[in-house]
Amino acid sequence: MINGIWLAILGVLGASSLIIARRPDAAEMIGKLAPFQGWMGVFSAFYGIWGLIGSVLSIGMLALAPIWWITFLASSVILTGLGLLLGVGVMKTFIKDPTANAKLDQTIAKLAPYQGTLGLAGIGVGIWTILASFLFMV
Repeated sequence: MINGIWLAILGVLGASSLIIARRPDAAEMIGKLAPFQGWMGVFSAFYGIWGLIGSVLSIGMLALAPIWWITFLASSVILTGLGLLLGVGVMKTFIKDPTANAKLDQTIAKLAPYQGTLGLAGIGVGIWTILASFLFMV
């Protein structure tokens, strides 16, 4: 359930421009999270990569619990993408190699057009993860 809450909050940060365009009153609440989005992004990117590795290693669960495995994979992909997009500023302070920085810039340039979509997907998968934790008692 905590993963779902985290993913939904990260999704709100990722889709903040879309949310504020429809609900201007949400700007104040999102603004309270904005100072922490860099560190949240860094944590989420690493946690998402860890989840991707875990989902590949637990591919056998696809036959036993397909809904759980697909949810795990989807949340890991979204966490990685949103984490990279939101945490790029903090990550660049730690990466001193110019080649690695250039590679990070290329990755961000490819992901940036999908930030709003990833944010909305993060909200949706986050809510699904919360509901599934009650439904399936995982």
